[in-house]
Amino acid sequence: MTLQEKQQEIIDEFAIYDDWMDKYEYIIELGKSVPTLAPELKTQDRLIEGCQSNVWLATEIKDGKMLFSADSDAIITKGIIGLLIQVLNNESPEAVLKSDLFFISQIGLAEHLSPTRANGLLSMVKRMKTEALQSLAQ
Repeated sequence: MTLQEKQQEIIDEFAIYDDWMDKYEYIIELGKSVPTLAPELKTQDRLIEGCQSNVWLATEIKDGKMLFSADSDAIITKGIIGLLIQVLNNESPEAVLKSDLFFISQIGLAEHLSPTRANGLLSMVKRMKTEALQSLAQ
């Protein structure tokens, strides 16, 4: 599945819901389905700066593809990082770096988050792209 197809899938899933309370519920359910990060991976260097909640991002490269795993102490934030992982997981570092995450604006996510959560969303995207850039530099 391409990056565009994965994003379209999320757009289609969100289109099912009429109001943002239902969409928040969906994000919360998604957050519950994101696997918990092992305690030894919840280190300071994996903590994403700029998020209101604690969000840890672990990254590895396998067969030239980026594999992300994450956790958060806030369930909505965990759902948001889960959406990003759903799109960017198993993509090459080049694809992650160049990705245009149009689904965020298409579903209205940033505009329906509090300013601090919207900043956190930007920090998550920035960190994932930074991880991709670092893997290319190695």
